[in-house]
Amino acid sequence: MNAYPYLARVAELLQRHSLEAILVGNAAAAIQGAPVTTVDLDFLFRKTPANIRKLKAITRDLDAVLMRPFYPASDLFRIQRDLDQLQLDFMSTIDGVASIEGLRRRAIQIRFGDATLLVGSLADIIKSKKAAGRPQDLAIMHVLEATLAEKEKENHQG
Repeated sequence: MNAYPYLARVAELLQRHSLEAILVGNAAAAIQGAPVTTVDLDFLFRKTPANIRKLKAITRDLDAVLMRPFYPASDLFRIQRDLDQLQLDFMSTIDGVASIEGLRRRAIQIRFGDATLLVGSLADIIKSKKAAGRPQDLAIMHVLEATLAEKEKENHQG
């Protein structure tokens, strides 16, 4: 499946509704070259009443449903669209990341279509997955660390 159209649409909606959210998790790692897969797009955002209204507007634009499934590790808001199984998870905290401000400073901007998406750095993704300690995260740690090492090597050579 080509995720580009989904990422372009989500980036456009985040920009249109002025919702600052930073892509994290496996999707962010894959965008940066890690050979990993995922079925959802995970975002860190600031949980405020205004941002919850923006999430609801994005949900309407996607013709989707906003849910609050129980999730023990974070305060999760899930946008789900059954038509094509689109799943966007918005979290106000993630393990190993002290603040959204720091994550934003280290994030990279990637253009998708006519909009730009903030993508958490691979180093922050690794730090978060290590802190979470979930078996599925630890199982791919060697892949993420090898990708980061390769990117750092390329940066020093270039």
